[in-house]
Amino acid sequence: MFMENTERRVGTVSRGIRCPIIREGDDLSVIVTESVLAAAKSEGFELRDRDVIAVTESIVARAQGNYATVDDIAADVRAKLGGETVGVIFPILSRNRFAICLRGIAKGAKKIVLMLSYPSDEVGNELVSLDALDEAGVDPYTDVLTLEKYRALFGENRHPFTGVDYVAYYSDLIREMGAECEVIFANRPTAILAYADHVLACDIHTRRRTKRILRDAGAKVVCTLDDILNAPVNGSGCNEKYGLLGSNKSTEEKIKLFPRNAEPLVASIQEKIEAATGRHVEVMVYGDGAFKDPQGKIWELADPVVSPFHTDGLIGTPNELKLKYLADNDFKNLSGDALKEAISKSIREKDGNLKGNMASQGTTPRQLTDLIGSLCDLTSGSGDKGTPVVLVQGYFDNYTNG
Repeated sequence: MFMENTERRVGTVSRGIRCPIIREGDDLSVIVTESVLAAAKSEGFELRDRDVIAVTESIVARAQGNYATVDDIAADVRAKLGGETVGVIFPILSRNRFAICLRGIAKGAKKIVLMLSYPSDEVGNELVSLDALDEAGVDPYTDVLTLEKYRALFGENRHPFTGVDYVAYYSDLIREMGAECEVIFANRPTAILAYADHVLACDIHTRRRTKRILRDAGAKVVCTLDDILNAPVNGSGCNEKYGLLGSNKSTEEKIKLFPRNAEPLVASIQEKIEAATGRHVEVMVYGDGAFKDPQGKIWELADPVVSPFHTDGLIGTPNELKLKYLADNDFKNLSGDALKEAISKSIREKDGNLKGNMASQGTTPRQLTDLIGSLCDLTSGSGDKGTPVVLVQGYFDNYTNG
């Protein structure tokens, strides 16, 4: 005979929540709240305190109407970088992320000197393998390669996932926009100064260092992608903090920028859920997760941050004990209920800051928003799942929660 056991057997659960297709001007706070409540009713689960409702940045920016055109980018680049020869350095290799930006950049200059990092871009898209560099005797830390030298040594290298030769693709795109193009390969920011003293640094997570190095080396003008469209151009969208960073292709002539001013949105969803259920949930806007693909060697995080907006309960890092450490060390002579109770007692009595404690080694001291955002990005996917909202339950539970 089956005997009911009231002990909870499930920990963290991540659910993709289906929503209507979002259009500009939609009230996301209402749509997200109603979608989560409808899913709970349909699937027979209840919301709990400290559940996390995560909303993908794409639908936030879409609802905000935060768009700009190639011409808007061109106008800002021309105004800030002079419209003549511009060194464009360290872009990522992406049709979705950067190609549309490059169209606008090229349209705002007479000549582009495109400096690509090698053997791969910042997020791991490979132009040539490390083994091939070794065989050719090329040192990526010091050697500057012309396009001719690159082709002679390594030929054509197509992206393993997309089949695109990004060197040719970016070069053709620049010329299509009416600009002259020269391509070099280097990893030292200052290498560009032999070709151009007006520079647009297109790296994401290393951009501040790149800008500092170029300024110290005497570049006349240095901009980073967060300097472009950080204010409206001819009535366009913008992002005051991130500019073009975090943008995606919308159409052949238009980009969707990273969302802006979404603090009221996350607060409103939190308030609406509490009013409807009495539960105090946390809410975040998320973009790319922060993880690396071991097969393609691509680091997913092409956005400037995982979560640009979130409620205060998501600030900080986990403070966890490693169960296997306790079981193998502190309580190695215990088993069964005695072991369970000893570990549970350690968790209940753990210090508020376990930094440096051996029993916490091997846990993940990353920001909560980076961890939860990565889980949400994997849950929602990047294709046609139709779940731009993710509900995470039990993330803040531990072994003692019933």
